[in-house]
Amino acid sequence: MARTIAKDHDQKREQILTTAAKVFATEGFDRASMAMLARECGISKANIYHYYDSKDALLFDILETYLRELRDRICGIDIEGLTPEEQLRRAVAETLQAYQGADHEHQVQIGSMSALPEDQQKLLRGYQRDMVMFMRDIVASNASTVFEQDPEKLRATTMSVFGMLNWYYMWNSGAGTAAREEYADLVTNLTLGGVNGL
Repeated sequence: MARTIAKDHDQKREQILTTAAKVFATEGFDRASMAMLARECGISKANIYHYYDSKDALLFDILETYLRELRDRICGIDIEGLTPEEQLRRAVAETLQAYQGADHEHQVQIGSMSALPEDQQKLLRGYQRDMVMFMRDIVASNASTVFEQDPEKLRATTMSVFGMLNWYYMWNSGAGTAAREEYADLVTNLTLGGVNGL
């Protein structure tokens, strides 16, 4: 007879993912053990194995859930009817807000994704690529004549935008909405000033 799924299964799974992301981010994926993860989650080792058969499976679920939801949020930003500059401001601000509360997941993405099998990494990189292409098209629209002649410059500019956003947690961990909005304006102004001077 198949085991029935507990009513709070999804809630417990979410708690495990959040706690495991913190452990992987602070202790390192290689040093973390299932026993350590179970202890930090406040559940038995046997119980954590009910949800995940290995820490590799747990790592993949953390990153697949995080990056898929991030991709859906960013690529779903409504930019219809906005000028190119307004599109960039909205995309940069929404991306930075989407990172809020996900510092540990972000650190795990940067530091531990390479521990996964290539096919899983390929799926996750696909989510990342979707977000990069979304931002790339917006950046391109702000200096189309420049970037049409130099796609490598467009790529470098797009990745520079993400570079400014992706490392924000390093020097402003726990920043709230207002601080993120202020920094998003700075990133947008730097980007616009740069592309307009190309």
